[in-house]
Amino acid sequence: MRVLIVDDEPLARRRLRQLLSGRDDVDLAGEAENGREAARLIEEEAPDLVFLDVQMPGLDGVDVIREIGPQAMPPTVFVTAYDQYALEAFRLAALDYLVKPFDDERFEEAFARAREQVRLHEKSQTADRLLTLLENESGETPTPDAPQTAPSSYLERIAVETPGRTRIVSVTDIDYITADGSYAELHLGGGERYPIRERMKTLEERLDPEVFFRIHRSTIVRLERVDSLLTRSGGRYAVELDDGTRLKVSRSRREDLQEHLGLLR
Repeated sequence: MRVLIVDDEPLARRRLRQLLSGRDDVDLAGEAENGREAARLIEEEAPDLVFLDVQMPGLDGVDVIREIGPQAMPPTVFVTAYDQYALEAFRLAALDYLVKPFDDERFEEAFARAREQVRLHEKSQTADRLLTLLENESGETPTPDAPQTAPSSYLERIAVETPGRTRIVSVTDIDYITADGSYAELHLGGGERYPIRERMKTLEERLDPEVFFRIHRSTIVRLERVDSLLTRSGGRYAVELDDGTRLKVSRSRREDLQEHLGLLR
């Protein structure tokens, strides 16, 4: 079982590392000291279990879940210093939670529950719990990974600003989209590129999921342009488009990509 530790406090990460060490069935998938790094490692390493600090500067634990999406998020044990009143949401939503400071016995109890869920592959239960948490946090029902936008409202054209003009780009001309800081970049045939000020999550929700798929936190691809699935060293994956472009695929999204491409496994 591959475990990721996420906490902005070095001493807290060290304590979890020590508690996990010496177990034959546990490999450390990595450590993250902030939410942005955590999202990257979850995408790239696809851990089986995450110990996730709730309170971190910038991107906090709940934001990490929003970034990854409840359906793609591994089973999660929250680590929190929240008081008893605020714990109710995590009690309902989490696989388990640890309140700082916690003792060895409480850790073993939480770890035993987590290990059992990983063994049973109860991914749908994990997604349901995390959707509940996001709903409690925002007061709205969040959209799961499969966007629920009505077909009639999917984007057909995107306006892009160029010097002296606004160009209207048809989504049928887009090969793939990449994240570039606070911008996204549209990649069209022939090497044309256009930056737009839009979040990847918004684009993912507004584009037809039968046509576009988010293969990585920073990449959305037009499915009909995918020519090959590639396996790289270290168990990493990529797609090759019909023009030879290669794009990295997150481990956590590989199986969903195969399903969207209609591939048998």
